Amino acid sequence: MAQRLEQTQTQTQQQQLSPLQLALSKLLELPVADLAVRVQNEMLDNAALEEAGGDADAFDETSETPAEAGEYDAEMSDPEAGNMADALGDYLTADDVPAYLQERADAAREYREVPQADAVSFYDNLQRQIAENELTDHERQVLEYLIGSLDADGLLRTSLLTLEDELAVYHNVETSQRELEHLLSILQTFEPRGIGARSLQECLRLQLTDPEMHFAHREKALEVVDRCFDDFMHKRWNNIMSRLGVSESEFEAIRRELTHLNPQPGSALSESAGMGAPTVIPDFYVSVGSDGVPSIRLNRGDVPELRVSRAFRDTVSAYADSRTALSREQRDAYTYARRKVEAAVTFIDSLRRRQQTLLAVMTAIVELQRPFFDEDDETRLRAMTLKDVASRIGVDISTVSRVTGSKYVQTDYGIYPLKFFFSTQFVTEAGDELSARRVKAALRELLETEDKKAPLADQVLAERLKEAGFPVARRTVAKYREQLGFPPARLRR
Repeated sequence: MAQRLEQTQTQTQQQQLSPLQLALSKLLELPVADLAVRVQNEMLDNAALEEAGGDADAFDETSETPAEAGEYDAEMSDPEAGNMADALGDYLTADDVPAYLQERADAAREYREVPQADAVSFYDNLQRQIAENELTDHERQVLEYLIGSLDADGLLRTSLLTLEDELAVYHNVETSQRELEHLLSILQTFEPRGIGARSLQECLRLQLTDPEMHFAHREKALEVVDRCFDDFMHKRWNNIMSRLGVSESEFEAIRRELTHLNPQPGSALSESAGMGAPTVIPDFYVSVGSDGVPSIRLNRGDVPELRVSRAFRDTVSAYADSRTALSREQRDAYTYARRKVEAAVTFIDSLRRRQQTLLAVMTAIVELQRPFFDEDDETRLRAMTLKDVASRIGVDISTVSRVTGSKYVQTDYGIYPLKFFFSTQFVTEAGDELSARRVKAALRELLETEDKKAPLADQVLAERLKEAGFPVARRTVAKYREQLGFPPARLRR
C-alpha cells in the first residue's frame, strides 16, 4: 500500500488565561512566608514597585486597572486586615495616629510563629509503606517484626533463623525461613533503597538494582560489588580497574557512582524524620467574640504595602502627550517606564485579588463549619468538599484547591491546616449524611473502651459501627484504625 502525506485543518477551541489570571493563580498557592519572599523578588525585578509610604498622594493603582467581572465585593475584605502603613495615609507621623489604631497594630503583632511537630519516626515511615502491599494479616505481623528488628542504619543483622525462633517463642507466631525470605524481599523494595539488607554488599547491590535509579555504568558497578568487593572495601583501585578491563576515565566514573551510594540507608531516613519541628505560620486568624460572631483576619506577615513609584509615573505622564515629538532615547525611556508601570499595577492588583479570594474562602469554611469554631468539637465538622466552598463563593474548584493546599488557620483552640476542615461523607440507611470524622470519632471510642484482653477485630468493629448507624466496610475500618494510630487486634493485647 502506497504511503502519502496529507495536510488537514481542524478547528479547536482552547481557553487561555490572561496574564492577570496566571499571576493570581500562582500567588494563591503561596503561604504568607513564601509570599513575602515573592514580593521582595518582584520589587528587585521591577524598579517601578516600592513600599507605600505615609504621603497623602499615594497612587491608587486600581483606578487605572478596571476590575474583571466575577470578582468579590470590596466588602468581603476585613477592615482590620490593614497594617499601620494604611493608617498613616491620613496622618503625618506615627505620633498623630489615634490610640485605638496603635492598639490594633500592637494586637496584630502579638501573633507569633507557632512550632508544630510534623515528624515521623524511622519505623513509622516504613510501617506506612506496608499498606502499599497486599498482605495477609499474618504476613503483615511478620513484616512488622522484621522492621522492628532493623538496626538504626537500616540493615538487618539478626539471622532469619533467630527471627523465626523469636517469633515462635515470644509471640506465638509460626513462620518459616522461606516466608521470612519472601517478606524480607518485599521490605527491601521500601524506600530508601538498601533498607533490610543483611550486609553492606547486599545494601549496595539493592541500590544499584533499583529500577527507578539511572546509573550510566550500572553493569560494571554491579560487577565491582559482586566480584571485587574485597578490593573495593580496601580501595585497591588498580586491581579493580585491571579486572574490569576498562580505561582510567571509565573506571573513575564507575568509582564515583559507587562512592555516592548510601551505606547506611536508615540513617538518612532517621535524619529526615528527626529534624526539628517545622515552624508553621498561620495565614488566617479566626476568633469568636463574646457576641458569638467569628472574626476572620488575614495574616499579612512581612508583606509590605506596595505602590507604583512616582518617578516612573511622572516619566509616563511627561512623555505620554508628546510621543510623536520624542527622540529615540526618550521613546525608549517611555516604553521602558510604561512596561514597568503596567507590570507593577498588575502585580499590585493580583495581591489585592489574592487577599479577597483568601478571605472569601476562609469565610465560606467558617460559615460551613460554624459549629466547630463555636465548640472545638471535631465531631461537629460536617462533610465538606472543595466543590462546596467553590460553589458558595462562585469560583472554580482549582482556585479553592490552591488556597487550601498549604495554608493554616489559628483558632481559639489551636492551629489547623485548611485541609483539616474537608472530609468525605457517608450516607446512613436513613439517608442522613455523616462526616468521615464522626465515623473516626466513633471508632476511636470503641477502640479506647474495648477489653484489652480481648481486643475487637476489624470485622467486629465494622459490625459495631453499623449498629451505631455508621455503615462502613471492614477495609474502611482498617484504614481509619491505622490513621488513628491503633495497631491490629493481635498487637493491642
